[in-house]
Amino acid sequence: MIQTSHNSFQDVQQYPKKLLQILSEGVCLPVTYQKSWNDGFGARGWKLDATIGDPQIIASTRETGQQINTSVFVHDILDHFLSGFGVSGHRSEAMALIQLSKRTNADPRPDYEQMVKEDIINGRVNGESLLTFLPDQLKDLLPSNLKMTDSEIIIFLKQKISEDKLYDILVEHFFTLGKRGEEHALKSWKALGLNPAKSTQIGRALQNLLEVIDSKVEERGIEELKGFISIDNHKVVFNLQEKNDFDSIEGYQTIVV
Repeated sequence: MIQTSHNSFQDVQQYPKKLLQILSEGVCLPVTYQKSWNDGFGARGWKLDATIGDPQIIASTRETGQQINTSVFVHDILDHFLSGFGVSGHRSEAMALIQLSKRTNADPRPDYEQMVKEDIINGRVNGESLLTFLPDQLKDLLPSNLKMTDSEIIIFLKQKISEDKLYDILVEHFFTLGKRGEEHALKSWKALGLNPAKSTQIGRALQNLLEVIDSKVEERGIEELKGFISIDNHKVVFNLQEKNDFDSIEGYQTIVV
């Protein structure tokens, strides 16, 4: 499910069944663990099967941020995939970070600022062109007979309004984009039978589950493991896709409280 369009809204009810099953007791997502992914990054960790093949997605472990107790893997599941946003792309990330903020009270501004500094201000946009990403107030400043590369557009805008002002406008644009996804995320969760009011508790339960299963595969030195994560409003469960001799995490669950 590589995000190739600037339209980052996904219909969660139209996800392929091999990537998401909507069951009476909740949703079921296939996930894969590898000790070292052969994807150019070589990181240890987990990926949603829906993200395998997306060059922007790096495997993640149970490790959390310094300020919030949630991992990138949990963020990918709850704030991107189940919220109906593309799994990668700056526009999708803008919306997913608002969802992260709502369930953890984390301020999205530092992440928005980092993306502007490292990517947008250098003419790099993931998931779409710079021209489709820019807000109208910046597009209106560009020549009508536009024949510039993304880098040249940024240089032009810096000269037109100053780099500091351009930076501020882009950061605020991330907030605008992020908030546009709120209604879509609510509808997506409800379509999956999940209670948006329980996003904090579900996120905490999912993180607790990841702490256990990731610790165990790391301790055992497992090379690869395929499983399912089932989520409903009351519990989160991990099951193996195939029976093997590593069954200590089969059926492991955490309660949503």
